Amino acid sequence: MLTQDGGRVHATTQQRAADHRPYFFLSYAHTPGYGGGTDPDMWVERLFQDLCGHVMAMTDLPAGAPAGFIDREIRSGEGWSERLGEVLATCRVFVPLFSPRYFASEMCGKEWYAFAQRAIHHRARSNQPAEAIVPALWVPVPPSQLPGPAERLQFNHRDFGDRYVSDGLYGLIKLKLFNEEYERAVYELAKRIVSVADTVRIGTGRPVDYRLAPSAFGSTGGGAGGPRPMQVTIAAATRHDLPEGRNADYYGDNPQDWNPYHPDAARPLAYVAEDLVRSLNYQATIASFDEEAGLPAGKQPPTTPEILLVDRWALQDEDRCRRLAAFDAENRPWVTMVVPWNRDDHESRAAEAELTAKLERTMPTKMRQGRAYCRAAAKGVPSMEAFGQILPQVVEVAAQQYLRHAAVYLPATGGGGPTERTRLMGPMAQTQYIPGTHDASTDAEDTDDGQS
Repeated sequence: MLTQDGGRVHATTQQRAADHRPYFFLSYAHTPGYGGGTDPDMWVERLFQDLCGHVMAMTDLPAGAPAGFIDREIRSGEGWSERLGEVLATCRVFVPLFSPRYFASEMCGKEWYAFAQRAIHHRARSNQPAEAIVPALWVPVPPSQLPGPAERLQFNHRDFGDRYVSDGLYGLIKLKLFNEEYERAVYELAKRIVSVADTVRIGTGRPVDYRLAPSAFGSTGGGAGGPRPMQVTIAAATRHDLPEGRNADYYGDNPQDWNPYHPDAARPLAYVAEDLVRSLNYQATIASFDEEAGLPAGKQPPTTPEILLVDRWALQDEDRCRRLAAFDAENRPWVTMVVPWNRDDHESRAAEAELTAKLERTMPTKMRQGRAYCRAAAKGVPSMEAFGQILPQVVEVAAQQYLRHAAVYLPATGGGGPTERTRLMGPMAQTQYIPGTHDASTDAEDTDDGQS
């Protein structure tokens, strides 16, 4: 059973003993060797062993049970991608070692992204936050260089000591003068890991394909310029304007309250989408299509990439249907449409043929673009899990189309001569989610279809 203390949930001794998942995953950026000297990551290995020793002392883990995980032995070996995916889907706490090199590492960003999805899905199912990322300073990083996912963490590093904040664990471990400060910082870090593991207890997830996963830091890494903007727009009904016979349990007072995956999910989809977009280092804003419908036509340069979540039932309102048709006629390629469609919603399944045909007639341009960019997004996303799997591809398409159609301001030449036109590159140009090279949505769709 679980016990509660001040609103926090604690695991019993029996539960901790039976749960042999690693307490923590130590995520770090590999440092390249220099001058043929010793292994530069040997100090990370020492930190890992020290943390494992403290965790074993603070818990009742049996002999042989993993206190933590570090990838030093497997990253270059066969099956390392699968092994990393398995551990990130099951470990209790994620411990990133902050450093400038860490946030420039695509591999570290993939690890962060894979773990963060578990907390997002936990919150989607329960509507309760669950933060199980415990950061550690390896080398201090200026706040201006932190990407959005790291900047948003609520964590007070000063609890581990002032010297730790100024020099990081690397500075403490390298200088014998600071040995006492190092021991204190590692001890406090281990205490925090055990506390979070025993109180937060997010569920295990499905392993993310590490080779195809995006980076939580974006393709450029770091926090230069801050998170990029992305709008999430909801075209959905409310409980006040539902067609006759439609269950109101999926709706709220506003379109943003729409929860198509009820009862499996307790959190409205707009806010789940916001969390997922933010996990890709974007600054997300939420809007209602009903409120945005009067904005300038699509011939105007776009101001932000956009994800449009469409409830097929919303087209039963004829006024909204006309406005969606007018929106589709404007042809805004930087707006990528997603059609959530709960496979367990019996009313939706019974009306699927009728509502699908109406969406095809109302928004033929968006449906055609959707089939080209992300087939499952347009066809109907059958579950919350599938929604999380396809969203990175949808976000990538919106970002690339936005940069393709955004206004380009040419610099003045002074002499009136011709200039080379500025070329814009996509913000995630290095990601594996490139339309035409791999359709991640097909994988998500095929996976979920096999589970119905």
